[in-house]
Amino acid sequence: MINEDYKAMLGGKSVIRELSEYATARGKQIGYENVFDYSLGNPSVPAPAAFTDAMVDLYAHGDPVAIHGYSPSLGIPEVKDAIAESLNARFGMDYTGNHIFPTTGAAGALAHAMRAVTKPGDEIITFAPYFPEYQPYVKGTGAHLTIVPADTENFQINFEAFEKALNPGVMAVLINTPNNPSGAVYSAETLEKLAGILRAKQTEYGHDIFLISDEPYREIVFDGGVQAYPSKYYDNTLSCYSWSKSLSLPGERIGYVAVNPAATDADLLVPMMGQISRGTGHNCPPSSIQLGVSKVLDKTADLSVYETNMNLLYDALTGIGFDVVRPGGTFYIFPKALEDDATAFCLKAKEHDLILVPSDSFGVPGYFRMAYCIDTEKVKRSIPALEKFAHEEYGL
Repeated sequence: MINEDYKAMLGGKSVIRELSEYATARGKQIGYENVFDYSLGNPSVPAPAAFTDAMVDLYAHGDPVAIHGYSPSLGIPEVKDAIAESLNARFGMDYTGNHIFPTTGAAGALAHAMRAVTKPGDEIITFAPYFPEYQPYVKGTGAHLTIVPADTENFQINFEAFEKALNPGVMAVLINTPNNPSGAVYSAETLEKLAGILRAKQTEYGHDIFLISDEPYREIVFDGGVQAYPSKYYDNTLSCYSWSKSLSLPGERIGYVAVNPAATDADLLVPMMGQISRGTGHNCPPSSIQLGVSKVLDKTADLSVYETNMNLLYDALTGIGFDVVRPGGTFYIFPKALEDDATAFCLKAKEHDLILVPSDSFGVPGYFRMAYCIDTEKVKRSIPALEKFAHEEYGL
């Protein structure tokens, strides 16, 4: 008999993917340039030339056996060392290569981090709005995901609701900053308060509570700001990262878990993740991609276009009359819909060839997400469509 759980998941296809597929089909009818597709968070800027050059040089002059051979199960040692040195220089940490576990993107990092610090039946807490795929990620571990309601004033943490949700069954807290979908950047004050609560609860409950920090948008921060590094605030932190956004390499599926050296059993967690890989069939990312990114750890793609697009949309949306919390980073904006039913709102927008994602799957009703990782020229052309939509459907 086939697995009924996975069979049931076939009926729960991602809303974001469904909208993206619709946009592609609609584009074949009227030209994709005429579809204002804000559905999918797929980076729209090219990878930096330095990465391409590093890969060309690697294939031209590297050892073919090393480039194409199996990676060690815990990752290539010199790559892990380079990642540790980069993080130490940037954030004042004291990682070694033994604290780094390369993975297939941030999703692979989260899968390993969750399994390393929970067991079936445990509870993981996260904060709305949240990335919808956290649900299957956590379910796959056998743990249970609890959602803390959003603080819609600024999309920082709703601490009152968080403290009510905490209980002795909580073994991990999952954060995502800068945040998909809100674009919120957790401040140092937010992270310090979170760390203080977790330290107190560890003492009260008599067991560790790990902070799993999902950080693929770490480099996309606006107004000259930076994302405070969560591991600086709380010892039991596992940082989960991907170069999908910073280097515009989503299809290469390359990321890592960085285990805070001050965490409980820090020296065991990466070897444990190697054992987790045995059970999940993960194994390491391709050797060539590990080696390639290690040459450009402190480079990024030209991320400035995302701030340009954000400012254009924020000004346009607020000018039309939308209620919007200004994003501090990422390439998402999360306005309040013009009616309580976000799905109905987005269906009306589709009739104007505006592809917007309703907020229900993000855990916050009545909002919608726009992924503005598209050409700035297209953002500009979408503004009259937004204005027309709001006027014709809602009288604004």
